[in-house]
Amino acid sequence: MPDDAVAARAAAEEESAFSHPAVEPDATAAYGDHPDQLIDFYAPRGATRPAPLVVVLHGGAWRAPYDRRHLTPFADFLARRGFAVANVEYRRGAAAAGGEAAAGPGGAKVTAAGRWPDTFDDVAAALDALPALVRGALPQADTRRTVLTGHSAGGHLALWAAARHVLPAGSPWRVDGPPPLRGVVALAPIADFGVAEKLDVCGGAVRQLLGGEAHAGERRPYADPALLLPTGIATTLVQGRTDLIVPEAVAESYADAAAKAGEVVGLTLLEDVGHFPLIDPAADACAVVAEEIAQLAW
Repeated sequence: MPDDAVAARAAAEEESAFSHPAVEPDATAAYGDHPDQLIDFYAPRGATRPAPLVVVLHGGAWRAPYDRRHLTPFADFLARRGFAVANVEYRRGAAAAGGEAAAGPGGAKVTAAGRWPDTFDDVAAALDALPALVRGALPQADTRRTVLTGHSAGGHLALWAAARHVLPAGSPWRVDGPPPLRGVVALAPIADFGVAEKLDVCGGAVRQLLGGEAHAGERRPYADPALLLPTGIATTLVQGRTDLIVPEAVAESYADAAAKAGEVVGLTLLEDVGHFPLIDPAADACAVVAEEIAQLAW
């Protein structure tokens, strides 16, 4: 397909994904004092028995304008499929944070990607607090069958959260053993920082997340999922083959790194699918995602 046709289809996919109204949660709980340290809970629709828990981490290049609201239709979609859902918010970048800012129109500074260490602090704290919060806010959930998923930058955070037990010694986020997960389904994840940087994914977002060029080398071993292998956690990547935002080469590189580390990672490549259909309830790709989650959860 010609490049202009691919770009036009990508624009249409994005418009469709963001056309759905936000869906209010059944409950919200805080895991910290900051306004962004919140988790929204969606009860499984029509469930007659305890339902698997799907923990969702939203994308948006770790940048402040993109919050969990855009993922609420996807969370509701999963709830209507019978899952209990936890939609996690976390601190993201700001113009004065992250060590450097991206250049906007006219050279103006715009929101940087992520906050070091706040973004990682929050994801770790949210996952640690989740079992207790679920007991109070979502009693229908069976935390023994928890699947972690995330889209784009959220896919990175999902892979990272599942690898905390293999973080370098001395990391404040390291835990003693594997997290109690049935698995991870990462959707178009920024899964390999080296490849993402070479491809300039999201306008240097990886470099910004790590606090700028001066810190990237020392911090990457604590943050790059491709360097945190093997995890021993069942992992599947779902990737559109015509993704212009996080190209399939990023996911393929992570899967290759896993194989070299002695771990098999599933890689589901979807033909004629870009970045956003994976979280668009109106798209066939979203049903594929739900099935991948179900295979691990049930």
